[in-house]
Amino acid sequence: MTIRDDEIAEGMSISDARNRLTQLPDLLTGSPGVIPLTKRGRPIMALMSWDLFQSIMETMEIMADPDLMAQLKDSVKDIQEGRTRPLTEFAAELGIDLGSSDDTNDKNP
Repeated sequence: MTIRDDEIAEGMSISDARNRLTQLPDLLTGSPGVIPLTKRGRPIMALMSWDLFQSIMETMEIMADPDLMAQLKDSVKDIQEGRTRPLTEFAAELGIDLGSSDDTNDKNP
């Protein structure tokens, strides 16, 4: 029994989810990464990958910390106002050798 992408987007009944339990981990590795579970056609819960769950929990922890949120807002403002410097300059100050990789982005945003 194959599960279509449109089924995932629309949701899946709890009964279907129970019957397809072994297939669900494979479905959650792709987009959208969340399967709405429904009861009588209405979403009642979301099934998601463990990685996505952990990511959401970490985001909520950060957002609940007033000091971290203030730092984030200040950082965004610094970027918007051009108060940045090249990675190579910062690495040199810390004594970190980035090597001569072509992947190094040495430009200010």
